[in-house]
Amino acid sequence: MLHLPLHVLDEMVAHAFAGLPEEACGLLVGRADGDEVVRFVPTTNVAASSKVYTVDPREHLRADRVAEAEGLEIIGVMHSHTHTSAYPSPTDVAQAPDPSWHYLIVSLKDPEASTRSYRIVDGNISEETIVPLDR
Repeated sequence: MLHLPLHVLDEMVAHAFAGLPEEACGLLVGRADGDEVVRFVPTTNVAASSKVYTVDPREHLRADRVAEAEGLEIIGVMHSHTHTSAYPSPTDVAQAPDPSWHYLIVSLKDPEASTRSYRIVDGNISEETIVPLDR
């Protein structure tokens, strides 16, 4: 289960649309227990692709340091799918770096964005419920 403030969800969807025609990406920052997002950190997709994403390593390091200074940590990653549904691709699964992370996908396939979140452990994909928080 991923607890997600509505304003953070709005930021992610806006970042996904702003990234078109390429995939957009960013980091989810939260508490060490790992189930509530405190904020979203938009990052550059250095792959510059409409089919894959790579978070800029310098931006990742910067976000990690800021989070750590605040007693928080990176608990996941968001990326968009420009032409497919919000389900992890084989590339997404192969590149999933941390089994404790939340992998949130914003699909722009349809006129209205759709958002889903997953856990990916040893290649196994499990969808998790997104619990919207009104704050």
